[in-house]
Amino acid sequence: MANEETISHLISVSGGKDSTALLILAKLERGLDVQAVFADTGHEHPETYRYLEYLDQALGPITVVRADLSARFDRKRETIANKWPKDGVPEKRIKRALELLHPTGNPFLDLCMLKGRFPSTRARFCSQELKHIPIRDLVVEPLMLDGYTVVSWQGVRAEESRSRANLPIVDEPEDGLIVYRPLIHYTAKEVFDLHRKHGIRWNPLYEQGMGRVGCMPCIHARKPEIAEIAKRWPNEIERVAEWEQLVGAVSKRGLSSFFAHDKTPGDHQGKAGVRMPDIWGVVEWSKTSRGGSQYVLQIDDNPLEMCSSIYGLCESAH
Repeated sequence: MANEETISHLISVSGGKDSTALLILAKLERGLDVQAVFADTGHEHPETYRYLEYLDQALGPITVVRADLSARFDRKRETIANKWPKDGVPEKRIKRALELLHPTGNPFLDLCMLKGRFPSTRARFCSQELKHIPIRDLVVEPLMLDGYTVVSWQGVRAEESRSRANLPIVDEPEDGLIVYRPLIHYTAKEVFDLHRKHGIRWNPLYEQGMGRVGCMPCIHARKPEIAEIAKRWPNEIERVAEWEQLVGAVSKRGLSSFFAHDKTPGDHQGKAGVRMPDIWGVVEWSKTSRGGSQYVLQIDDNPLEMCSSIYGLCESAH
């Protein structure tokens, strides 16, 4: 272990409960000088951006980094112009793709346009390209080059998955980098209790039906979360619908769905040539009972201002 003068503590802040708990633990309980970094994917809920501004004031400055993928568009355009004709893609679609394939300045959308698809559980390129790599290139490596040992705090918890349960509290994947997981044995309740103890608010989205507050929506969004998003923030669904059209237009297949083929039941599963549901189809499915055959009529009964939390936050004052 390096001496304290050459250690830099780094926390990647997402606006979620676990990364906020890391900040509280490091700054308020242990009194450490911590560098907080937020990797902006461009696919966050406005409430999360407001919450990050609150954290910046309550717990100290948060550095914002964004992936810049603009340099990759020329190479992708060359691929479309030179290879798609050989693959039998109609000239009209090639021309349209070349017209649309330009950087938008939104990291998430730019990445999906370059990939010609959206991320999925099996291909989570969003986290790697939009969070890990920008933080690594813009923050971690410069610190290491300056002679610091970087202690990267990770807010993973054992109860989240079997694979995470087997992770060690401390790991040293390479010289100059230490991974530290102090929340590994915490429960979700204990994470929120840490917020309460120090008077730090949690992201309001946790009281609006969300289990995850990163991307909006997240590719891992549960069925009830999708229904809540559609009810509370229909503009977020409309935005994704527009993105599906744009990403589909620059995809070799000519279409692209935000959610993976196995997200909803139907004839599209396991059948080549059957179109997957778009975001509107997934929203309709989210309103149904298990199996997707019957609508749950009470889904729209609760007023939007009513608190809804899978963590029981509505029953406890903070």
